[in-house]
Amino acid sequence: MTDRPIDPDVDLHVPAQRTEPLRQVLPVIAAGGALGALARYAAQVALPAGPADFPWATFLVNVSGCLLMGVLMVVITEVRRAHRLVRPFLGVGVLGGYTTFSTYAVDVQRTIAEGAPVTGLLYLAGTLAAALAAVTAGMWLTRRAAALTRTGAR
Repeated sequence: MTDRPIDPDVDLHVPAQRTEPLRQVLPVIAAGGALGALARYAAQVALPAGPADFPWATFLVNVSGCLLMGVLMVVITEVRRAHRLVRPFLGVGVLGGYTTFSTYAVDVQRTIAEGAPVTGLLYLAGTLAAALAAVTAGMWLTRRAAALTRTGAR
């Protein structure tokens, strides 16, 4: 076990940082969450689904959010040093408000209850597989792009 903090942005051993989430981090997360939720709402309006239909909006939101999370985490942990509020704003706020795995669970339950168990189960497994593939692809593509940028800059 190391002495490194779990969250490198906040060290709770430093008294001044113990109250930091209330003063700075929480408002940043809330602002990002509002933006992400608005983007998710726009997707839901653009791609409505009936009770037994495949919920494409939620599927696309969750998969694209996972792709963007993979990109974000590589950029801020491996490519460049980011301001300490970037991860809470973009990762927890924007992408946390944008993705909606609670709606995913409700959608699965709803499609099965509406007599479309195959759709519900395909959605259940497909979202999980696509989300994991998307976060992995986002990480891989970002690492490749960063390597090409470094190679091209020489």
